[in-house]
Amino acid sequence: MRKTKRPIIIGIAGGSGSGKTTIAREIYRILNDDHILIVTQDSYYKKNSNLPLAERQKINYDHPDAFDMPLLVSQLKQLRDRQAIEMPVYDFTAHTRSDKTLHQEPADIIILEGILVLADKALRDLMSIKIYVDTDDDIRFIRRLQRDIKERGRSLDSVISQYLRTVKPMYHQFIEPTKRYADIIVPEGGQNNVAIDMLTTKIRAILDDND
Repeated sequence: MRKTKRPIIIGIAGGSGSGKTTIAREIYRILNDDHILIVTQDSYYKKNSNLPLAERQKINYDHPDAFDMPLLVSQLKQLRDRQAIEMPVYDFTAHTRSDKTLHQEPADIIILEGILVLADKALRDLMSIKIYVDTDDDIRFIRRLQRDIKERGRSLDSVISQYLRTVKPMYHQFIEPTKRYADIIVPEGGQNNVAIDMLTTKIRAILDDND
């Protein structure tokens, strides 16, 4: 593939369990001949290792303040300028950032996915396409429940408690309002094959324009 002048940065936002990751992976799969990097906002939760585990468990991880936005913006700018980065790794079991990092080379297409990627103007200004995944609350809760128990070692009670205490209210306060910044709203997440086909077609067109 020919190198673009600058990488295309695509932001995919939406509530937890909306299907953001599924869409990102489908775009990656369909455009598998192109150089694509998926960046997950969850990797940029703040490092809270100075706090005891009991305190880290109480943090509101659905609030904008939970993320290290300056680091995320800085590293996206590095990737945009075709510089490699050391991406942080977050340990969801320990509720803090790991001491490990992942070396990531720049790519022609950078997909940034996360609940609040459209909430920060500095992030939005870096994006060529802004997407919001709009999925029913009940579906998102079920998906989150299954994921957190299976992949993140959470108990049923802890997932339900966190959802009612912070996830649901933060969604309506901070995440859903960012829908107004989206260029494209995708209903039902990764199940919407028509929208995914349209997105991949649009991405290819932008790549052609940049060549």
